[in-house]
Amino acid sequence: MSQQSPTAVVPAPRVVVTAGTTAGAAVREAELPGKGPDAIVVVRDGEGKLRDLTWSPEQDTEVEPVAANTEDGRSVIRHSAAHVLAQAVQQQFPEAKLGIGPPVRDGFYYDFAVDTPFTPEDLQALEKRMKQIIKGSQQFSRRVLDSVEAARAELAAEPFKLELVDLKSESPGLDTVDTSEVMEVGAGELTVYDNLDPRTKERVWSDLCRGPHVPTTKYIPAFKLTRVAAAYWRGNENNQQLQRIYGTAWESTEALDAHLEMIAEAERRDHRKLGAELDLFSFPEEIGSGLPVFHPKGGIIRRELENYSRRRHEDAGYEFVNTPHISKGSLFETSGHLPHYADSMFPPIPFEGVDYYLKAMNCPMHHLIYRSRGRSYRELPLRLFEFGAVYRYEKSGVVHGLTRVRGLTMDDSHIYCTKEQMQDELRSLLDFVLELLRDYGLTDFYLELSTRDDSPKFIGAPEEWEEATETLRTAAESSGLELVPDPGGAAYYGPKISVQARDAIGRTWQMSTIQVDFQHPRRFELEYQAADGTRKQPAVIHRALFGSIERFFGVLTEHYAGAFPAWLAPVQVVGIPIAEDHVEHLRGVEKALHAKGIRVEIDAGDDRMQKKIRTHTTQKVPFMLLAGAKDVEAGAVSFRFRDGGQINSVPVDAAVEAIVNWVQRRENRSPNAETLGAVLA
Repeated sequence: MSQQSPTAVVPAPRVVVTAGTTAGAAVREAELPGKGPDAIVVVRDGEGKLRDLTWSPEQDTEVEPVAANTEDGRSVIRHSAAHVLAQAVQQQFPEAKLGIGPPVRDGFYYDFAVDTPFTPEDLQALEKRMKQIIKGSQQFSRRVLDSVEAARAELAAEPFKLELVDLKSESPGLDTVDTSEVMEVGAGELTVYDNLDPRTKERVWSDLCRGPHVPTTKYIPAFKLTRVAAAYWRGNENNQQLQRIYGTAWESTEALDAHLEMIAEAERRDHRKLGAELDLFSFPEEIGSGLPVFHPKGGIIRRELENYSRRRHEDAGYEFVNTPHISKGSLFETSGHLPHYADSMFPPIPFEGVDYYLKAMNCPMHHLIYRSRGRSYRELPLRLFEFGAVYRYEKSGVVHGLTRVRGLTMDDSHIYCTKEQMQDELRSLLDFVLELLRDYGLTDFYLELSTRDDSPKFIGAPEEWEEATETLRTAAESSGLELVPDPGGAAYYGPKISVQARDAIGRTWQMSTIQVDFQHPRRFELEYQAADGTRKQPAVIHRALFGSIERFFGVLTEHYAGAFPAWLAPVQVVGIPIAEDHVEHLRGVEKALHAKGIRVEIDAGDDRMQKKIRTHTTQKVPFMLLAGAKDVEAGAVSFRFRDGGQINSVPVDAAVEAIVNWVQRRENRSPNAETLGAVLA
C-alpha cells in the first residue's frame, strides 16, 4: 500500500545534453529549478534509464528532467538517504557490516550485521548524525570499477558486498538476484558511489551501488528513521539474520509531515487493533500463524459481504460451484503450479502412496468441471464462481493480520469463452468489478497492467502473450481509468489487470485481478464444439474480485476505521432506555425493526445512560435510539449518532422507516443528524 502524492507535479520540459557536457549543466542552462520540492535531482535518458546530473553522454542526447516531487525523484532521494544512513551507522558503529539499502514504497531501508540490536536511542543518535552529514553537503560521485578483482579488493572488509560481487561475476545479467540486490550491484558494470567532502573533494565514505543519486546530500531535505526489524540476508531464513533500519524521506518538510500524519492515522485504523476492540476476529496461537477465526460480529460482516456479492453474481449470469480443499499433486503438475508456484504451496501430504496438496488455487478444479462433459459454443461464455478456501505457504515475516494470511477464501471466478467473445467479456467484467467495489464504498481507482518479461518462469508462445496482453490493454483503456505498466508482474501463464483502489486516507490497495489465459486450456485439453462442427479451444479469464474475503475485510475495516456502514454493521441499532420503566417501549421498537430484518439490541443493563452511550459509540453502532418518559408518552424515540449528534422525539413509525430505508439503500455514509434529518424531513 502507498500514499497518494501530496503535491501536484508539473512535468519539466525536455532538454538536450550536449556531448561532453553534463546533464546538470543542461538543467542549469535551461534555468530549471535547483532548489525546493520541484528541484531537478536526476534525468531520464532516451532509453528510460535514470542518470545522475553528473552524467555526460558521448553524443547529444535529449533527456527528461526528473523533479524531486515525482515518484522517481522521491525514489532517488530515498536511495540517497539510505546511503547516508549506512554512512552514519558505520561512523557510529565502526564494526557494522553493510547489507543492502534500496528505496521502497514511501521510504527506504538498510540492512546491517551488528553484534547488538539497535535500540530506539540508537535511532535518535543516527538521525542526528545523518542531519550532520546532510548539512555537510557531501557530493555523490559515481565511479566504475575496472574489474571484479578490483571490486573484491576494495570491498574486502564487507562480506555481504563481496557475495553480491561474486553473484555478479557468476551471472552478469543478475537475472537470479532480487530487485534490492540489483539496486546495489547494477547490471552491465560494477559501480561505486563515493561521498566527497565538498571543499577538499576527498572521499569520506563509499558504497557498492548502481545509483543514481542526488547531486549532494543537501538534496535530502526531510527524512525520519521509523523502526528497526530483523531481516535475513537476501530474504533467506537459512542465511544470517541482520538488523534492518527503516526510514522515509521526502522532497519537503511539509510532504514528510503529511506522510507521518497519514502513518499515525493508519495506526489508528489498524484492522488488527480494531478487530480486537470490536470483537470481530482473532488469531489463536493454538491454530497457527496466519489462520484467522471470525467471531460472531465479524461473521455477520463477512456474511453480508458474501451474500451481496453472491446476489450480484447470480444477476450477472454466474453459476456457483464447490471444490475440495486438497488434491492429488498431479493436478497441480498439469496446471503448472507445482513447477512454477511450489514455494507458495504447503508441503505434500503422503496418503495411500500418492502425494496430496492443500490447494493454493481454485482454477485447476474449475477446469475439471468444464471438462467433465462436452461443451458447445452455445454455452459460452460459461462463468463459474466459488468462494473457495485456499492455502498459501506465506513466510512468517510477511504474515500480517487479515491482509496476508495462510488460509484464505478467494471469490474466484473462471470464465470460459471464445476468442471472439473475449474483448466484450473483459469490458463488461471490468465494469462489473468496478461497480461492485463502489457498492462497498471504494470509489477511487486506477489500473495496473502486468506483463511478461524475459524471465524463464513464463510459459507459452510470445505471440499468444502479445494477443492476450493487447486484448487486456484495450479493455483497460476503454474504462477511462489511468493504466500503469507493471513489466514482469504477470502470472506465469498470462498477463493480468489489477484494480488498485485508494482508501479513505489515500493508501493504495490491490483489489481485483483479471487474467487472460491461453495456456491452461491447452494443458487441460479444454474444448468446445464450434458452430461449424469443429473442436476449438476456449480462452479462460481468471478473476478474483475481492482477492480474498479476509483481505477485503481487513481493507474495509481500515477504510471505514471500524465504523462500518449500517448495512454491514454487526449491530445496526441499540436501544438505550433512560430508566427501567422505558425498556418495554423500546421492546416494541425492537420488534418492529426485527420484522424488517434489522439487527437490533436493547441495552437494559444497570449502567447509567451516558455510559451506555459511550460504550456503543466506541463500538461504532450506527443508530442509537434513546427513550425517556416524554418519548414513551409521545410514542417516539430520540436518535443518537456516532459523532455525538442527536435528533429528538421522532415518531416510532418514522424512525423505523428511516432506519430500514437507510439500510436497504446500502448507504455507505455514516448516519448523522444532518444526513438522517434530511431523510426524516
